[in-house]
Amino acid sequence: MSKKNLQPILDAQLNYLTQRHGSVPGVVAMATDRNGNFYEGAAGTRELGKDSAMTIDSVFAIFSTTKAMTGTVAMQLVEEGKLNLTDPAGKYVPEIDKLQVLEGFDPDGTPRMRDPKRKITVNDLILHTSGLCYEFFAEPDLKYRQAKGVPTVVSSTFDSIKVPLMHDPGEAWTYGVNIDWLGRIVESLRDKRLGDVMRERLFDPLGMEEIGFAMTDSMKKRRVTIHDRAADGKLTPIPDLVLPDPPPMDMGGHGLYSTIGEYMKFIRMFLNDGLGMNGRVLKPETVNMMSEDGLQKMGLSVGAWPTCIPSLTNPGEMFPGIDKGWSYTFMTNREEAPTGRPAGSLMWAGLANSYYWIDRKTGIGGYWATQILPFHDCASYPGFVEFETAIYRYR
Repeated sequence: MSKKNLQPILDAQLNYLTQRHGSVPGVVAMATDRNGNFYEGAAGTRELGKDSAMTIDSVFAIFSTTKAMTGTVAMQLVEEGKLNLTDPAGKYVPEIDKLQVLEGFDPDGTPRMRDPKRKITVNDLILHTSGLCYEFFAEPDLKYRQAKGVPTVVSSTFDSIKVPLMHDPGEAWTYGVNIDWLGRIVESLRDKRLGDVMRERLFDPLGMEEIGFAMTDSMKKRRVTIHDRAADGKLTPIPDLVLPDPPPMDMGGHGLYSTIGEYMKFIRMFLNDGLGMNGRVLKPETVNMMSEDGLQKMGLSVGAWPTCIPSLTNPGEMFPGIDKGWSYTFMTNREEAPTGRPAGSLMWAGLANSYYWIDRKTGIGGYWATQILPFHDCASYPGFVEFETAIYRYR
């Protein structure tokens, strides 16, 4: 099927999703090959109950899809010989060596702590094997924050990532604030805010303009409202739910706002082995390295996640039953995904239900975005899977 004929199929898919009762208020989805986008679509509204049509230039809080960009500017430092992945992370950010393993709580609620068996390495941070977690995925992390007055991670502060380890470094894959610490390493070595580093070494080389840890006035006017889905399925807009702007700290794990079109330029750079529209961002061998499964040699896998804050995330798993690993810094499927995406491809997602994939073998990638909490939404995640499946089935 030609690209021309693909457009009405995908448009109908998005329109049906937004018009179905209780589904999603609005969605933007795009797909690209190595040369450029071959599909761009938007449907629905930016905010439920308002006459504000979703458009392809709408601005999203992209949350954890920020992580791969932080990984990219970190790997540039590796290329330059300024950062060694096997080094203790404390060499670059001494504060991380103060973090301890949380063993439990005394009857009075006092945390029981001990030193880790070894130091956290840079590699641990990139692969999420340090033991650091997120408060909404681990009850002990949440309980520790409450006991010690540690702010939520969405406060975008350095104090919010000074949390205990759920296990010793290297023992398991545990998704958490690792990439926020990696961003601090980048800042330490570049002596600049992470956003300034990204602008200079990633955004400008890729021709990305409407993306940043703070929004321009124009971006604010096109920002998509985050919605809450209650247990009964009812959607409620939360227009005041925004990350601090400007943030106290540029959070490398979740802090960027962007249009989806801008993110597609980043995806395309990986499809083109590190080459952007305005020059080279990464060496081809670095892109290959970033695409390798770093967990497999450790005997670890990426599995399901629980929830202890149901308003932020549902429990769930990406492609249940499919063996999955982690690279620098993406999830990788070790076998063909049910969508048709081949083994060894890259993907990840953002908390407010945005999802992307990068298939370097076939040379295509895509991004599917809504703004709904909790994560792994009952309509958003299936919508993404259906979109990706249609790309592989009909293109």
